Amino acid sequence: MEMCRLLGWLDEDNFRPSPQAHLATLRRVHDPAYLHALKAASDQGSVTPEWRERFKFGTMENPLFPHVFERAATTVGGSILSAQLALLGHVVFHPAGGTHHGRPDHASGFCYFNDPVFALLTFLDAGLDRVLYVDVDAHHGDGVFDYFADEERVACISIHERDRWPNTGLLEDQSARRLNLPVPPRINDAEYELAWRQMVMPYVARLDPQAIVITCGADALAGDPLSHMELSNNALWHAVLELCALPAASVVLGGGGYNPWTTVRCWAGLWGLLSAGDWPDNLPEGARAIFAGFDSDLVDEDEVEDHWLQSLGDPLQAGEVRPELAALVQHLRAVHGFA
Repeated sequence: MEMCRLLGWLDEDNFRPSPQAHLATLRRVHDPAYLHALKAASDQGSVTPEWRERFKFGTMENPLFPHVFERAATTVGGSILSAQLALLGHVVFHPAGGTHHGRPDHASGFCYFNDPVFALLTFLDAGLDRVLYVDVDAHHGDGVFDYFADEERVACISIHERDRWPNTGLLEDQSARRLNLPVPPRINDAEYELAWRQMVMPYVARLDPQAIVITCGADALAGDPLSHMELSNNALWHAVLELCALPAASVVLGGGGYNPWTTVRCWAGLWGLLSAGDWPDNLPEGARAIFAGFDSDLVDEDEVEDHWLQSLGDPLQAGEVRPELAALVQHLRAVHGFA
């Protein structure tokens, strides 16, 4: 947000604060016992061994931190508001959203509640019956896929790294309302473009969605320590912009992102493109100072690329399309009737 303000892309006209979802709202998706335990632990600052075992929070994967309940509830409130604003004709970006691993009765993968589910439900509540979820995070959006497994009005697409946690979204998991693209490690921009152009967009066109919720995790980018995908942020920007150009209500959420330089550059640049801001040829000194002040236990100093400190856009991750990626796309085209 600070980066977007420095670049003149964020002001009172195009920003709304996220409300905090009430308990009654959260109970629509999440188990009351889980909600009670998380609220109590958040207030007390401690977790009992029983709650840690049963509800999976207070762990390294799902740590307890001050106001965790309020933070997670505000993420849900923001996704609900985002869908409401999208129904009014706005394209909405909610970077704190995208907690796609959250389960009804426990925390999972840094996700305490599942805010994409609430955004999708808001569209269904408005009477829409062709709602699409697209997940370009490096990790499969298992919580969203499972929640809507029996809902004919919601279709789900996920492009994620093969053989990566949570190890769902397998190649064989396909249907008229489910497209899973488990891509091999080190996927580059050319390979991503092939998969997007030949498989994802034809599938989207067939669905003809009235509304779209997109989880744009930045952990698919080169340099992220929790995946082996090697995309430039241009690849993710082009994908999101193409979806948002469709005649459908559009909500864009954040998601994963464990390299502060690549994550902030991706999401700030995405908002600049979505809001049609004036693109800077050179970042102002204040913006460069933000990047220079970053630090990460997951990224060594000698791994910081020069362009992470100087620009928003990445160099294209050009490369050849490997036979295994081309074969994956052709297989899926046959499975879904596009071959």
